[in-house]
Amino acid sequence: MKGSSIRMWPQLALLYLLMAWPTGAGAQVADMPFMEYLDPDHLVLLRWGFDDAEGHITFTVSIQTTGWIGFGLSPNGNMIGADMVIGGVGTGGIYFKDRHATGKFLPHVDSHQDYVLISMTEVEGRTSMTFKRPLQTCDEEDFHITAKPIKLIYAYGETDTIEYHSSRRGTKEVNLLNHMPRVTLLDRKYFDITMNKTQIPARDTHYHCRARKMPRLNVTHHVYRIEPLIENMDLVHHMVLYGCPKDVTEDYDGTCYIGNVVDRCFRMTAVWAVGGKAFELPEDAGIPIGGNNNDIHYRLEVHYNNPTSQAGRQDSSGLRFYYTSELRRHNVGILPAGLRVGLIDYKIPPGATQFHTYGTCNTSLFSELVEGPVPDIHLFAVMLHTHLAGRKVKAAVFRDGVQKEFLAVNENYDFEFQEFKNLGNIKTIKPNDDILVECTYNTANREGYTKMGFSTTDEMCLAFLMYYPEITINACWSNPNTSNIEKYEGGTHIQTYPKKILNNPNTLNSLLKYAFCYRVPNVSNPADQENITKYENVLRTLPQIQLVNNVKGTVGNMKDTPTVSCRADPPRTSSSPHSRGTSNSCSVVIGGSALLLLLLGSAV
Repeated sequence: MKGSSIRMWPQLALLYLLMAWPTGAGAQVADMPFMEYLDPDHLVLLRWGFDDAEGHITFTVSIQTTGWIGFGLSPNGNMIGADMVIGGVGTGGIYFKDRHATGKFLPHVDSHQDYVLISMTEVEGRTSMTFKRPLQTCDEEDFHITAKPIKLIYAYGETDTIEYHSSRRGTKEVNLLNHMPRVTLLDRKYFDITMNKTQIPARDTHYHCRARKMPRLNVTHHVYRIEPLIENMDLVHHMVLYGCPKDVTEDYDGTCYIGNVVDRCFRMTAVWAVGGKAFELPEDAGIPIGGNNNDIHYRLEVHYNNPTSQAGRQDSSGLRFYYTSELRRHNVGILPAGLRVGLIDYKIPPGATQFHTYGTCNTSLFSELVEGPVPDIHLFAVMLHTHLAGRKVKAAVFRDGVQKEFLAVNENYDFEFQEFKNLGNIKTIKPNDDILVECTYNTANREGYTKMGFSTTDEMCLAFLMYYPEITINACWSNPNTSNIEKYEGGTHIQTYPKKILNNPNTLNSLLKYAFCYRVPNVSNPADQENITKYENVLRTLPQIQLVNNVKGTVGNMKDTPTVSCRADPPRTSSSPHSRGTSNSCSVVIGGSALLLLLLGSAV
């Protein structure tokens, strides 16, 4: 009987077993972390994932039928003008075609098949097809996928004869590239952690901290949604909530980083930056609160940017946390990686049309701080961060000296729009992997040097990695070991550095007692890009000092990001008389940068 058997390509039997999942909500697949039922009866299930850097998107459509199934992208939710695929498992084998519709009749087969079938199965009355396509195909017969909501359509038949679907069809609007899961709970419990009418000083930069306990919860709960509560959008640059070590027992409300005990609270729990909105975690992950952590203080840090030095302003901004007693599968952590913040005199010269900085994270050091075996960690969201001079930010993972993949890429960084972005697929970081963060700046309109620091007019180079399962690592940063610079273009250096620094709450206080600085090279003509590049390369080739542990490494070469170029000449011709327009040719260009091993030397 057709509905009681499993039929698929023989060579894909193993692939099917690896990709199989429960059809209920909450089950997550690494390559396709997003899921939506497209119909109210939960008969039509869509999973998908994408890779921005590689430029492709993968779908699995699973429908309760043994007949043909169709899925498409539509400009208006109707069949006319839709880009679609139709496939199934028939008596003669598997069939699958990339099609487009110009009317209420059988969609035309595309002249160029941009959708590639990965697998097609029929299991116990349910047909599933997995396929992929480029995000941009440069084919006028295909739908242009953007970061805006798209009308998805589906239809299916009772048999493998492709004919009118009757009522077996539907549509749903989904944002494929910026999807946020929504959890509907009957009891939406939340608490707020905010400032309390904080007086903003009349200066351009002020970091204010308020430490307090969360509401008492006798058993562990999970935070699943975080919302910003912004009272003064023109003043609040970013907010960070940190967990404190257990010996921080007193509340605090005052300036940050002036030697108070709450300066030791560095367990990052939540982050918001200018332009960000509410963030909802995946259905199988949550931030743990309560239970054994009931007596822990949390420090809310707010960076106030007051460039006109207004006096008499006050603020009560903060964060709202929605939580549930229904625990998810994974505890979530946040790992800041990149160029170390503060305590280094790492300056960007003026007049630079582009200047690169680098920060590395060597995860082999985690074993010194984590009790027991270090697990693989799985990234599902990233927020990239620089200040006003930032133009591009990239984060990538290296394994055995070879770049495995990009973690996140923003080639058009906007300081006014910073937020955690759900990744198109789950990225896995294994023990001994290296994480490299690269930032590109433009200081062409600046007259003085730009230092790395906390002010908005200073610079940073960071990637905040949201992952699971949570491990006891607060941060993983690096900075160039400029002790190797004795003289460069008239510059000198001074170095004072501890033998070993462990990045946990009990030793961060000692870290703040040490200085690490050097004098910026005296570039004769700051606007000379050749000299600027020379200086950049000197800093880049220096060994890196890791904040997790005082171990040296070097910066590897990050791949160029793939770019899609659609050219009007020559056109891709269509043999179909129903083509929706002349299509353009498309090319994918990947730079040929060499890949270098992130080498480790002996501990200092």
